[in-house]
Amino acid sequence: MIALFGGLIVAGAALAATWFTRRTIRARYESDELPRDYPIEGAEPVSLDNGARGVLILHGFGDTPQSVRALATDLHANGWTVRAPLLRGHGSTLSAFTAARAEDWLSDARTALDELRSRTTHVAVIGQSMGGALAIILASELRFDVMVLLTPFVRLSRKGARIAAFHRVISLVVPYLRSRSDSSILDPEARRRALGRGVMTPRLAHELSVIVDQAWRAARQIQSPTLVINSRQDPRITVPDAESAFARLGSGEKTLKWATKSGHVLSVDFDCDWVASEIGNWLESHVARV
Repeated sequence: MIALFGGLIVAGAALAATWFTRRTIRARYESDELPRDYPIEGAEPVSLDNGARGVLILHGFGDTPQSVRALATDLHANGWTVRAPLLRGHGSTLSAFTAARAEDWLSDARTALDELRSRTTHVAVIGQSMGGALAIILASELRFDVMVLLTPFVRLSRKGARIAAFHRVISLVVPYLRSRSDSSILDPEARRRALGRGVMTPRLAHELSVIVDQAWRAARQIQSPTLVINSRQDPRITVPDAESAFARLGSGEKTLKWATKSGHVLSVDFDCDWVASEIGNWLESHVARV
């Protein structure tokens, strides 16, 4: 009887802790003043027209087009029509992010690509982190003139894989997970400007795993010339995993380069100018001037 009573107390405490965690995090990250899918200020999609050469830029998981806006502006100034869509649930309320699914993100990427192809005669695709995984999937469906992958996320860590696999059970005890790491962006000023929520759910970890697994399978089918830039200080992707992912790409023309001063989000970190220059040179050398 005593054991049963003790068990009930423990269970009640766990439920109370879960309720408190949900309420606390929602109070921090939600805003009743915002509609369900309203983008936060600065997270709006990028749409810049400048001729018949087009480039699609896909942001990472939990991030927004703010993380690639400077790169988009630089490419636009150098003669590119640029699109950087806001993927479903990103840059919005926590409820909207939680409701988003892997197929939504793929659908948004495909829609943006179709719109860009309707306006341009040459198309390049740039993907960062999960955006790199989305780019690989798109490239397996349709060949581009050229592709660039920045720290492409195509392998989950062991911890991430376990969370994704058991997300239903984990959600009962830990409804929210911290997804932000200070070492993802080493530049403190760039980190301060970042608009990512920094929080996710176990279910979202599962949705991310769906994209990652699909990209891993699709990598062998890639035919487009591909530039990959990784970081040796990336807290999310180890050097062996980055090299393994690069080796898996089926493209006959592929190049791997390493950033040395940045974390995971290369487009805004200390190496951002060098990254933009490498991307610009790669695109110019593979896409004819129109």
